[in-house]
Amino acid sequence: MLTVQDLHVAYGQSEVLHGLDFRIAPGEIVAIMGRNGMGKTTLMKALMGVVPTKSGHVTVGTDEITGLKSYERVAKGVAYVPQGRMIFSTMTVKENIETGLTTTGESEVPDSIYELFPVLLEMKGRRGGNLSGGQQQQLAIARALASKPKVLLLDEPTEGIQPSIIRDMARTLKRIRDERGLSIVVSEQVLSFALDIADRILVIENGEIVHEEDRDAVDEAKISSFLSV
Repeated sequence: MLTVQDLHVAYGQSEVLHGLDFRIAPGEIVAIMGRNGMGKTTLMKALMGVVPTKSGHVTVGTDEITGLKSYERVAKGVAYVPQGRMIFSTMTVKENIETGLTTTGESEVPDSIYELFPVLLEMKGRRGGNLSGGQQQQLAIARALASKPKVLLLDEPTEGIQPSIIRDMARTLKRIRDERGLSIVVSEQVLSFALDIADRILVIENGEIVHEEDRDAVDEAKISSFLSV
């Protein structure tokens, strides 16, 4: 569903990602792990077209999206939940989700989104800025799902969220994958969350993928060693 080939990304003269290669299968959840500053957020932004690609290829299904602008990538089936959620704080919950409908031609939020996130239905008239961190994260995911993506990118979704909400989020993401069949890529530092949701774990260090394991055969101690400072 998502193929990344020899991806190089640079800020000016400084290259940050050095030839990444990986594939995400349809319906697969992959966690990309690593310490701060290792390239996780840059990778997410590059996949979404927020940061330009120096060289390499990104493909969704059979569509090459490497040179496309962010909104064109959304139309091709990529959705992005950025680090820090970035919801529209002065708009209502309903209005926030509606911003994700722009590529679908729909004008009403589908009931299926509120079924995934019942709290958003209760609060649909409330301003986004008045929601808790966990509720804002649900809102950001709901907004991304409104565009009916094939691939969902989540950048550090557990940041600043209490453990009970993190467990709920893990269950919801697996339900989204099972019901909608989309592929999910999560950048994460919390190993317990990654182990809870991922089919496969990739570790990124200094802009390169240095380790890869299937969830079934994961060596927790080894992955922890990459995450420790």
